Amino acid sequence: MQRYFIELAYNGTRFHGWQIQPNAVSVQETLAKALSLICREEIALTGAGRTDTGVHASYFVAHFESGNANLDNPDFTYKLNSFLGADIVIFRVSKVSETAHTRFDATSRTYHYFINQQKDPFAQETSWYFKHPLNVYQMNVACAVLFDYTDFTSFSKLHTDVKTNDCKIYYARWGEKGNQLIFTIKADRFLRNMVRAIVGTMIQVGQEKMTIQEFKRAIELKDRGAAGVSAPPQGLFLSNIAYPESVFQRMEE
Repeated sequence: MQRYFIELAYNGTRFHGWQIQPNAVSVQETLAKALSLICREEIALTGAGRTDTGVHASYFVAHFESGNANLDNPDFTYKLNSFLGADIVIFRVSKVSETAHTRFDATSRTYHYFINQQKDPFAQETSWYFKHPLNVYQMNVACAVLFDYTDFTSFSKLHTDVKTNDCKIYYARWGEKGNQLIFTIKADRFLRNMVRAIVGTMIQVGQEKMTIQEFKRAIELKDRGAAGVSAPPQGLFLSNIAYPESVFQRMEE
């Protein structure tokens, strides 16, 4: 059996996340069905992570195995795209070693969160419309605080099946582009709902309803109830997943 990495992107609006689940349409199930149909064999997909309902991925990687050793070509990618709806696009299918793993071999992941401060009918599915003034400088002070911690229990969905809530954050910053705010965060791993919880809490900082000391305290309490409510899903994008070159080299931009 040949193992492949498949690079893709998807609009998560009409999906109940990446992960297969009963009685709901997921990206994983939709893509696995298309692959199985084209390859004429049962294909099982393993993703680099999972995104929740309504969350998008401008870059995602999954792996699968097939008895066909010639799927790494543009014709197959074109055919697969023709079987998928407009919400999913395949960039490339690449051969990898039989031990390569999209989840366990990833060294970092990057997310972007988009906030529009002016109403935009064309961005309803891909950003959070938040009209109230925000102190972006203070939000970036809060970003710097994140580097002082590794345990982010306060920003994790409750009762998740993980061995540790420790994450190493490499980068976190708010940028401004016209009427849009863009939050970028990169880490070795993320907890369930972590980015949305961080954004929601930083919004309180930006509205000056939470001080930087209170932000620190919320993290130190290791209590989800101490942090702010989660930001809505539509503004969140998984935008990059990095691997050692010995495992897999991302398609060039």
